[in-house]
Amino acid sequence: MARKKNEGSGLQSSAGLMRYFEADDTAIKLNPKMVLGACIASGAVIMILNIAFGLWP
Repeated sequence: MARKKNEGSGLQSSAGLMRYFEADDTAIKLNPKMVLGACIASGAVIMILNIAFGLWP
């Protein structure tokens, strides 16, 4: 007769994922629009500085 599987053996394969989601609670959460705005703003500042110092072609 076949043996029954232990119910606890299924958690062993997903233990890494469970730890990842527990660690995710302490991560910094940023709005994607804020990141995009910071990238555009920093690019604009770099272009303005290039124009101000005569490095613009």
